[in-house]
Amino acid sequence: MTRLIVAAAQMGPVARHEPRSAAVARMVALMRAAHARGARLVVFPELALTSFFPRWILEGDALEAWFEGPLPGPEARPLFETAAALGVGFVLGYAERTADGRHFNSALLVGADGQVIGRYRKVHLPGHDAPQPGRAFQHLEKRYFLPGDLGFPVFPAFGARLGMLICNDRRWPEAWRCLGLQGAELVCLGYNTPLDHTGHAEIDSLSAFHNHLSMQAGAYQNALWVVAAAKCGREEGSDMLGQSAIIAPSGQIVAMAAGLDDEVICAEIDLGMGRRYRETIFDLARHREPGAYRLIVERKGAGDPLPLSPAARGA
Repeated sequence: MTRLIVAAAQMGPVARHEPRSAAVARMVALMRAAHARGARLVVFPELALTSFFPRWILEGDALEAWFEGPLPGPEARPLFETAAALGVGFVLGYAERTADGRHFNSALLVGADGQVIGRYRKVHLPGHDAPQPGRAFQHLEKRYFLPGDLGFPVFPAFGARLGMLICNDRRWPEAWRCLGLQGAELVCLGYNTPLDHTGHAEIDSLSAFHNHLSMQAGAYQNALWVVAAAKCGREEGSDMLGQSAIIAPSGQIVAMAAGLDDEVICAEIDLGMGRRYRETIFDLARHREPGAYRLIVERKGAGDPLPLSPAARGA
């Protein structure tokens, strides 16, 4: 069985005018703390290098200033160099500018040698593509980013099959299932979740509950581990959720951040635990009847039931 010590490196607020070098110095300190506790893989939050800029209306050079070209650039290089020196890999969320000028909300998987292994681009972009009246803070990811175009890749790394998700992706079961069907054993997830993200008090008041609900369900239903790292606290007047967590294939939270500032949580994970769930409760080859999931494109009436296969009907 493969056992691996992993860490979620939660980050407190990053100020609007805080230079990337300052954020990187904080991340280096978090990486060193995780390494001291035996971690081989550290997960950082979504958009970890900067403040969460989709809350503001930005255009032209003022917008471009928040994006990164190829990493590691000069300011992020110390993080990659520290990883190589310590022999620790990491997942980093950042705003990506491609060579042809496209913008994505992205995450890099970096090996223990400081070299990039793989990349993920956020698929499920929340918020709006135009400013909304009456909001204290905007949520303009649809305006500033393109939907991810890389699918949901899974990478062999750190003795596991590893996938990545970013923030709002965690709410969509299709994202987890795409990774689970590829045999993912570990999912690394960074997020920045403002507590007023929908603008409806009855939903926003449940942000903490929904955060863990979606990740625990994704972990359990796909028999995989989750390492989730938040950027949190009051950032430029906007309150953001913490609750960074490490979640087992059983759906249980095995470690969780205690506060709303820079903090490292670690856990030793047993990848064989997910295998046991995939060989018993979630053995799709034995337990799932494909005919029961058949969809109808044309139906006589909206109330017609979906047809079941003979096996599903008990025939």
